[in-house]
Amino acid sequence: MMKLQQLRYLVEIERRGLSISAAAEALFTSQPGVSKQIGMLEEELGVTIFERSGKRLTAVTAPGAVVLAMARRMLSEAQNMKRVGADYAAESSGTLSIATTHTQARYTLPPVIQRFVQHHPQIRLHIQQGSPLQVADWVLDGSADLGIATEALDRHPELLTLPCFQWAHLVVTPKGHPLQERRPLTLAALADYPLITYDATFTGRSRIDRAFERQSMRPNVMLTAIDSDVIKTYVGLGLGVGIIAEMAFDPLRDDALAAIPATHLFEGNTTRVAFRRDIWLRGYDYDFMELLAPQLTRHMVEATQKGEGADPGL
Repeated sequence: MMKLQQLRYLVEIERRGLSISAAAEALFTSQPGVSKQIGMLEEELGVTIFERSGKRLTAVTAPGAVVLAMARRMLSEAQNMKRVGADYAAESSGTLSIATTHTQARYTLPPVIQRFVQHHPQIRLHIQQGSPLQVADWVLDGSADLGIATEALDRHPELLTLPCFQWAHLVVTPKGHPLQERRPLTLAALADYPLITYDATFTGRSRIDRAFERQSMRPNVMLTAIDSDVIKTYVGLGLGVGIIAEMAFDPLRDDALAAIPATHLFEGNTTRVAFRRDIWLRGYDYDFMELLAPQLTRHMVEATQKGEGADPGL
């Protein structure tokens, strides 16, 4: 008789590029056990799900693609049944897993999480930090309930992605730096100095690169990092001029640095929250999103899920 565990094996094998060993490792089981269960499932269904070359899986068959799509739906609904039960039982415990980038975890989320814990002291929180691409992957594979990032989330049709807030970049220098006298600041003036900013896939870096490209300039980016505090540290050492997210600058804490507005130089950025379209959202999932972005009320999110409303905007 078909088992959910067999369906998990199927989906994980596909996710791991048809590698049985990688799927077995991810699911903390043995490779022979996975192979045996897939063979039993194929025999029960009477179809070949994977094409093989010796013991190696090489492709998904046409009926296999149909089976995999159904398996993903069945696993999702099984998980949703657990979430529904926990939500309606109003249990005294639960877990909310959030995937996000360093900048959001360090600068945006602390007050949100503080208020959430006050409202839901019984709920355990788990925060995973990674690149925007990792954040999207973790939400897609169910490792995280909600993903929060500026890039990558809206590239996946399987995710419902909602805008939370907009923000801009700031230029930061040591106090007394010549750029502080260049008002309004220009990209040409910035290009005269070594720059320290975010890694290519983080925190709106694409908008920084695009601004210079439009003016046919090649900035001297001498150091990149995923951590705003690291960028500010090296700026403070006089190694270059920093470009950071505005929420990462605190005039009191960063009193050795000066901030120069750059909204006229770089496009604005939108931070988004995302979750899988097929997931059952619990009451505290909705509460967290509204604390993160007040316009994301439960009514608004549910209407967007049903396709009854447009993008809630900002």
